[in-house]
Amino acid sequence: MERSKTYQAFWPRYLGEHRSAATRGLHYLGTALGLFLLAGGIASGLWWLFPAALVCGYAFAWLAHALVERNRPATFTHPLWSFVSDFRMFFAWLGGSLTGELRHHLPQNT
Repeated sequence: MERSKTYQAFWPRYLGEHRSAATRGLHYLGTALGLFLLAGGIASGLWWLFPAALVCGYAFAWLAHALVERNRPATFTHPLWSFVSDFRMFFAWLGGSLTGELRHHLPQNT
């Protein structure tokens, strides 16, 4: 993925790198488990749960890109925007607005 100059330009490209429902599902799983581990770390004071949350989130996402999409994760070119977009995609999916985002930005695939 080439570098995008703005987040507005990055978001549609990010969605394009996550066309497969299986890729998105693995992202959701990793994000949910990561949030669970983060909450557990806060609640219990177990410091090692914080890095485990990051590893968990990224492991599922990178696995999805390697095995499903067969592309390079956006993390390597836009680490912050990719991190933000993982949560944006996750919460859009939970809130029911992701289908509209996909139709808007990737109309040829819906």
